[in-house]
Amino acid sequence: MNQFLRTIPALLLAVVVSSCSTMMQTYSYKAKGVDLKDYKTYAWVNLEHFVEENKEGEKRYARYILDLANEELLEKGFKLDVENPDAVFQFDTRIENRVSYNQSPSVSVGVGIGGPGYYVGGAMPMGGGQITQNNYEEGILTIEMYEPKTGKLLWRGWAEEQISFETDVEGDLKKAVSHIFMKLPVKHKE
Repeated sequence: MNQFLRTIPALLLAVVVSSCSTMMQTYSYKAKGVDLKDYKTYAWVNLEHFVEENKEGEKRYARYILDLANEELLEKGFKLDVENPDAVFQFDTRIENRVSYNQSPSVSVGVGIGGPGYYVGGAMPMGGGQITQNNYEEGILTIEMYEPKTGKLLWRGWAEEQISFETDVEGDLKKAVSHIFMKLPVKHKE
């Protein structure tokens, strides 16, 4: 029993630490009625603006993302075809300012007096209930798949994560690209 009591603070600390860390969220959308198995070759569109912006330092990880995405697409059985692709992909990155609000729990103290034949009771709120504002930045990576002849969106995957100056950008981008392509519902046999 004594050993059990010693592990409770460690468990509580683990819960508190894990609740403070941010988690990457990934999402995807597939157009209705589209069979993605029909799309076996691909190319990238809109790469010119990444080359220009990369020189200015605005999209410094564009080449890294492109290389990671190509690896994932090859693992899914896609073939790169810049002449006549079945599908075209594009990606974008952005950082958005976000705000979250938290409310501390209200604490009440009950006061009671009792006696024969009558009872008096009450509660008085004591502190708590304050609302705090948390400003943070969220990094978003979006990868989209289009039908080249019609321009119709076939599939979109994206990842979102709270970022800070401590963020491991390359590690998080690698994880984001991998998780996004896990949501692409196709795997061609090689």
